[in-house]
Amino acid sequence: QVQLVESGGGLVQAGGSLRLSCAASGRTFSNYITGWFRQAPGKEREFLALLGWNSGITSYAPSVKGRFTISRDFAKGTMYLQINSLKPEDTAVYYCAADPGDSGSRASSFSYRNLEAWGQGTLVTVSS
Repeated sequence: QVQLVESGGGLVQAGGSLRLSCAASGRTFSNYITGWFRQAPGKEREFLALLGWNSGITSYAPSVKGRFTISRDFAKGTMYLQINSLKPEDTAVYYCAADPGDSGSRASSFSYRNLEAWGQGTLVTVSS
């Protein structure tokens, strides 16, 4: 089972950019679907984006498409979430997650099924 270690959160002004990282430990992301979620205070967890580690399949929530970019570095075994044009409503704890089975059918249910591994979360605060 993979373990996930996140980094990259912090305080940023509206309009700025941030890149979150999610590194695998214990094993690699090979044949995993990986992705990002966030949870704002008082709100439910929200799916943001996913990436098939081997296949390169990507999918984004409509609310973040165009501002968020998910990517990977094979050599570093790390997944990233680039967030541009940050808004105060982006303030939340961001979590990376991973689940075995890099395929289209597994990707289609990633946003709502129980996932194998979660990171500890990293706080992003956007000031206006």
